[in-house]
Order: sequence, then C-alpha cells, then structure tokens
Amino acid sequence: MSDQSARDIVTDDDIALAHDRIDDIVNRTPVDISTTFAEMSGATSVGLKLENMQRTGSFKIRGAYNTMAQLSDEVKERGVIASSAGNHAQGVALAGDRLGIETTIVVPEVTPAAKIEATRGYGAEVIVEGEIYEDSYEYALERADEDNLEFVHPFNDEGVIAGQGTIGRELLEQYPDLDTVLVSIGGGGLISGIATVLKHHDRSIRVIGVQPVGAYHAKPSLEHDEIRELSEIDTVAEGIADTRLLEKTFAVIREYVDDVVSVSDLQMSVALTLLAERAKTVVETAGAAPVAALLSDAVDVEGEHVAAIVSGGNVNLTEHSELTKTGLMQLGRYAKVEIAVATWPTGVSAVTNVIESQGAELDVLERTRRTAQDDPNRTPIRVGIEGSSTEHLQSVIDALDSLGQISVTSHTLN
Repeated sequence: MSDQSARDIVTDDDIALAHDRIDDIVNRTPVDISTTFAEMSGATSVGLKLENMQRTGSFKIRGAYNTMAQLSDEVKERGVIASSAGNHAQGVALAGDRLGIETTIVVPEVTPAAKIEATRGYGAEVIVEGEIYEDSYEYALERADEDNLEFVHPFNDEGVIAGQGTIGRELLEQYPDLDTVLVSIGGGGLISGIATVLKHHDRSIRVIGVQPVGAYHAKPSLEHDEIRELSEIDTVAEGIADTRLLEKTFAVIREYVDDVVSVSDLQMSVALTLLAERAKTVVETAGAAPVAALLSDAVDVEGEHVAAIVSGGNVNLTEHSELTKTGLMQLGRYAKVEIAVATWPTGVSAVTNVIESQGAELDVLERTRRTAQDDPNRTPIRVGIEGSSTEHLQSVIDALDSLGQISVTSHTLN
C-alpha cells in the first residue's frame, strides 16, 4: 500500500506548468457533443474528448513530452528507454525526435503492427520482447541498467501524470457544465492527471474509471486499500491491458477517483462501432471503453452532462473492421449465414438478388469446404449480411430460405 498523498505526487500547479511546457507541441483536441450518445444513455449531454485526434493518435505525447523536456542535458545525451503497448511508445519517440534525444522502445508481442511502424517512423529503435506488457516492462528496466539509459515510465511518473492532466484543463474550458467524466484505466496515469485537475476545480465532479473485465484490477485495489495485481490478462483492448496500478497512480486514484467500473470486450466492440457510425471517428478498443461504460448499466448518468475521454485511435484497419462486425452482430445488425445452392455458380446470382431486393448489404460471399453432412448435389456457401435491425435480417434470411434452389442450413444472428 502507498503511504503517499495525492498532493505529494502531482498538484494543479504542476499541471498548469505542464500545460505551458507542452502547449506548442500538442493539439488542443476537440470536444464533440453527441446527441446520439446522450439519447442512448439518458444523459442531458455527452461530450467526446477526441484524443484520437491528438498527435501520434493518442494522449500519450502529453505526458511523455512533459517528462522528457525536464530531463537534464546529461540525461538527454545518454538517451531514454521506455516500455509500451504502443501509444506511449509513439509519444516517447515523437518527444525524443523534437528534443533531440535517442529513444529505445520495448513493446510486447500483442502490439499492433501499425503502432510499431509509427514508432519507428519517429526515429525510435523498437524491440519486441514479451507476451504481455509486464514482460516488456521488466526487459526495458534491465536494458536501462545495462546501457545507462533513462527509463520513462508510461504512467507511474509525476511528469507523465501532470502531462496527461492537461486534458482536464482543456475539458474544463471546452465543457464547463461537466458533471461526470469517464476515463479508461490501464496503469492509471491518464485518470490520475485528469482527476487531479477536476477535483481541484470542483470536488462534486464525478471521475469514473473504466477497465475491461479481463484487466479489472483497479477496483479490487481500491476495495482492499492495497495494490492488487492480476496474474493474467484477457482483453482485446491491449492499450489498457495492464496488470496493476503502481504506487503513484494508486495514491491519486484512491483519493480522487469516485468509482471504477468494468466493460466487456463485446461492449467495447459495440461502442467502437457506434463511434465510427455515429461520431464518424475511428478509435481503438481502449479509447472506446468509456463510451461502452456510458451505454451500459455500469454508470447512472441520467440528466447529467457527461464527458467520455476517447483516448486513442491507433488500430489496424483489418482489426477495426473485424471489431465493427462484432459490434454490428451484438447490435443485431449483422448475420453470418450458411447456404446450400442447387446450381453453381448461377445460384449465387439468386442469393445476391434476394439480399439486394430486401434492402440489405452483402459483405462477404465465399464458397466453403464441403463436409460429409452436406448434400452432394448442392454447393455450400457462406455470406455475411448487414441490415438495419435483427428483424430486417431475419426477413432477409426467410426470403433466402423460401427460394426452391436455395436452402439456409444455419445462421448466426444475435
């Protein structure tokens, strides 16, 4: 358990200084007021703080630059090393590029290729080491000792926390009627900085942390008043797939954060899908977690002005496509259908004509491997169909099944 007070770690004055220090480097990201999410959640208004539009595609440049800008010339000359699931990596790499500091980044194997290539694009050396973030973290600490490099922690650092807190300063100016803010928690640096600013301004503003079910360590830590570490992680949201808080973030969260809730990977997929469709913004699953909490029963926001921190948008497009399909299936708007057609390939035209006539969208059509159970006189195919509702998709499936030359053998429809 940490004996530190939150005020011993970061103050509102520290964050004000960080704001001035990074002002010429970072973007003042917009707050998008979403009528759709307000209606879906029962809130009076919902503001999306779009840190996916930040330089490097996430909020991490704020804390990384604030910390590295304060290093001594001697330390800058030696260089820095960091461990990251991807976004901190890019923040450190860009900060190093701007400050003339050589950077080495250690990332786990689960890090998306897009994040690795972007990090290298900023001039950093990238080392892939470890199955999960904790493995990369331990390796980076070893390399820091061996090569006499300065380790830049992704969250358990006063300068990093202060830099992330500049989001809270912007939020108060852009969205002054704020009642509740929802923030993802991995290691806790982002929420620690934001909570410090908001609670200094108005103690009545609720600060709610959000974690995946498969990486839900903060709430148990708060309940037992000691840091609890998970033995394993199971979530698609690699950006917040940490196993624990550390001393500094635990101390701040314990004092300033009102609650921590969990969301499932499926709920994050739905939120990611709706953010793309309704807010026209591409986010990663970690960035969608606060919106997932907003749309679930985890937090009561009835009649409130709510901000959701959309923390990042660094996601492979193929992964984003798969996640949106998952989200659409959860919303009852996407179906996978197994069909047997009497004639190949002319029977395919009948399938596509039915789908088109029903006003649905054909996403995938592929011939599948024949099994021993299949009718040898028919060709098995699989189609993916997007519709406007579960009822709409069921009507498409019924229309397909009603044709004599086509039979629906199975379908997956939520």
